[in-house]
Amino acid sequence: MWAPWAVKYGRRVGLPADPSAPPGPLTHLNLLDSSEVRLQSEADGRSLPGSWTRSPPEHATILREGVRRCLQQRCEQTVRILHAKVAQKSYGNEKRFFCPPPCVYLAGPGWRVKPVQGQAHQAGETGPTVCGYMGLDSASGSAAETQKLNFEEQSDSREFGCAKTLYISDADKRKHFRLVLRLVLRGGRELGTFHSRLIKVISKPSQKKQSLKNTDLCISSGSKVSLFNRLRSQTVSTRYLSVEDGAFVASARQWAAFTLHLADEHCSQEDFPPREGYVRYGSLVQLVCTVTGITLPPMIIRKVAKQYALLDVDEPISQLHKCAFQFPGGPPGGGGTYLCLATEKVVQFQASPCLKEANRALLNDSSCWTIIGTESVEFSFSTSLACTREPVTPVPLISTLELSGGGDVATLELHGENFHAGLKVWFGDVEAETMYRSPRSLVCVVPDVAAFGSDWRWLRTPITVPVSLVRADGLFYPSAFSFTFTPEYSARPGPPAAHEEQATDADTLLESIHHEFTRTNFHLFIQT
Repeated sequence: MWAPWAVKYGRRVGLPADPSAPPGPLTHLNLLDSSEVRLQSEADGRSLPGSWTRSPPEHATILREGVRRCLQQRCEQTVRILHAKVAQKSYGNEKRFFCPPPCVYLAGPGWRVKPVQGQAHQAGETGPTVCGYMGLDSASGSAAETQKLNFEEQSDSREFGCAKTLYISDADKRKHFRLVLRLVLRGGRELGTFHSRLIKVISKPSQKKQSLKNTDLCISSGSKVSLFNRLRSQTVSTRYLSVEDGAFVASARQWAAFTLHLADEHCSQEDFPPREGYVRYGSLVQLVCTVTGITLPPMIIRKVAKQYALLDVDEPISQLHKCAFQFPGGPPGGGGTYLCLATEKVVQFQASPCLKEANRALLNDSSCWTIIGTESVEFSFSTSLACTREPVTPVPLISTLELSGGGDVATLELHGENFHAGLKVWFGDVEAETMYRSPRSLVCVVPDVAAFGSDWRWLRTPITVPVSLVRADGLFYPSAFSFTFTPEYSARPGPPAAHEEQATDADTLLESIHHEFTRTNFHLFIQT
């Protein structure tokens, strides 16, 4: 069976309190007296930093049923913002629109859930259920110029919107800024305000030889990039390397982010071990689509100057540099074969060798690409459980989990951003006692494994539960993290022969699960 779980605290989480039951043992964390908690936790369910809180029993029971429904029906809603890492400043009357343009994807079955009673659509009402407005955050606090996003449903059921006319003028003296996305539901109710990652402002692409002493604009292996091509430097002819229906395309409408890996020259294409470091011209690289995982063959990245591929340049690649991608091999003395676009198709182009300079190859316009680093941020939530008209933002984002303690008590610290005192940590459909430390830290007590089922003593396999956050008003925030309770086997009461057979089977199973079990405690581990 399972070894006795050592974390004990108060009454079982998520269950109504039984006044006749004796009080459970508290942890060494010295919980506040209930009267103190009530004084600190008002109607909104918020608590003071450093105090341990959990929902009132009657509220916890309702929440548990709602959380269970959210986990079973998977009705989450996701907002994903994609944008470039740098933006070129506009001077005077010119408008250098951000390229690639910031994009927003709305995904998840929750966007298609019918509205709750009281929010039903009018008969015959059609069109999107949400509209968006995107602009730059304002340093002065005044209302910044925004662009309306028209969301279109794609073949993969995601809603897509793009802000094509955003720019930053020279009147804005900031070195960094963020994009601000405001989503409004049909009827005018505000869903929330979402922020991008920081974007660095540059005046123009650096023409100097890059040095690793200043790596702000260098591109490292494993980072995300976008590639676009402009015929005759005309904005209207911009096409982006993208993936559609499992094939690489040159799209005028959408762009894709690719992970740029330094590849090993001595390994096959199917099994290449990525290398660390900054990408330099002349390196063998591989582009992997971040959404589909589809890859292009390994290629040599070359610097481009005046439509020539420079074959002898060895320097770090910088943001917004012109580059070309050469396929390895080819006949000696030839110009080489390069990645090229032909209208919407991605093809190979045979370059011409330069007769005057052997270290150059003549390209066409369609083989010259501009490379730029990209960022993305994803917000997930579910409004199906909440009975509120308040915005869903700020959406908490969990970056890492840190387990502490053991024996009599174990705590889990959540590191991330946008935390506040109205959040509670949930393990599956079990609420954990939670302490708010700061906007970047929450700490919770790991629940007793008995809270996940009455037959936990006889289970032979680990119990894995998702880790999520729930706001005081019932708003549900799923995460990509889960928590696993690992069992220590001992025999169920029964005949000795059955014990021996069970023990043999269990020992074999446990050997395959983990090699470091002990006889006294659980092993807890976190998987993402």
